[in-house]
Amino acid sequence: MGPRTPPGSGPGLEVRPFRALTYRNRDPGHLARVSSPAYDLVTPAGRARLADADPHNIVRLILPQVDGRQGDADASADLAATTLRSWLTDGVLVRDAAAALWLYELQPADGAPATVGWLGAVALPPAGSAAVLPHEDTYPAAVEGRRALLAATRTDLEPIVLAHDPEPDVAEVSARVQRSAPTMELRDGDGVLHRLWRVDDVATLKAATQALSRTRAVIADGHHRFAAARANAGTQDGAAGSDAVLALVTPMGPGGLRVDPIHRVVPDLPFDAAVVAAARGFVTAGVPVDGAGPGAVVAAARAWLGDPAERGLLLSDGARLVRLTAAAPEVRAAVPAEEPPAWRDLDVVLAHHGLLQVLWARPDTVDAVVIAHGLEEALATAVERAGVAVLLRAPSPTDVAAVARAGARMPRKSTLFVPKPRTGLVLRPLAD
Repeated sequence: MGPRTPPGSGPGLEVRPFRALTYRNRDPGHLARVSSPAYDLVTPAGRARLADADPHNIVRLILPQVDGRQGDADASADLAATTLRSWLTDGVLVRDAAAALWLYELQPADGAPATVGWLGAVALPPAGSAAVLPHEDTYPAAVEGRRALLAATRTDLEPIVLAHDPEPDVAEVSARVQRSAPTMELRDGDGVLHRLWRVDDVATLKAATQALSRTRAVIADGHHRFAAARANAGTQDGAAGSDAVLALVTPMGPGGLRVDPIHRVVPDLPFDAAVVAAARGFVTAGVPVDGAGPGAVVAAARAWLGDPAERGLLLSDGARLVRLTAAAPEVRAAVPAEEPPAWRDLDVVLAHHGLLQVLWARPDTVDAVVIAHGLEEALATAVERAGVAVLLRAPSPTDVAAVARAGARMPRKSTLFVPKPRTGLVLRPLAD
């Protein structure tokens, strides 16, 4: 791998209004039953619960099951397309008569500041453009699955999320819209309040799109869907709508998203052997756990990871905690030297290249390294899979932006930007 060239300059975001597809019934309780988290956050058990909650839950489109299981990409995509057509025929989903943008506010239950963004059709930028920059690697198989679904349904079923440069005019237009009554709202199972305003006023649309055109963005969520949209565009020979992707565009910084960590679990790895191997490249030490049981381990891990004075990674088998600090030269040597400084010192990079690949000799595959989106999930999976959880700190939004603008990529599933938009509230058919 040779030296990277940072992305070039050029125009900013092109955000277009579109004729949305939404559920006819916009009662908050109904919207809560038929919507879901993004497809990659839905576990098999979670998928079953969502599908049972309502016969028209969006999970039947984003994660279609052929004969009760996930089929191959083409069969699953064909089923989703058939299901979508039936919902349109039955009037479950209805199409807007005119194009609009949607202002989207997400208010966390913990009282944290709300995230506010614009939902629109974002033009896929040309190669070399800095308008939309990825920061994570992707899996070809996952990209193909999303591409097949997009091609079969001819519909953006869920938005990606972009974090754009701060722009005061965007915030001003957003605040003006928020003074009116929302078009739809619901509270999800995590207590997040979702409020959306449909905006078709010509002057407001012009102000919003012009302000956003002065910004560039980093992909916060949806790398596989963005790559799938690019791949689909390459097969459509300029078909209407294939040159854009449905995206929630939020600011980087105040009014935007925060970053949570994504952890790893290595199945079938004895904890003691894992710690011995890790000690060849890190300084290891036990972390006290006050009490017994999973809750005590979660509390101890959360306290250590949340302490700004601490550095490094944590390992756990669900009952014990060991910290890894002071990566040795042989670990740092495993990190590609040609990558930019913003990338080389990230915890997830040291874990991925130094710990997992070198010290534990594990390939980065979905079977060898399991992704966990929360501490409780990571620790429970370590117990269930007789393995070791690698618990990480989240990079800051500034770190993520610096990596993207340097033209680098983090390992897959390095960041969890939150809060997440709810899938199923607004869909985008590609053709007008």
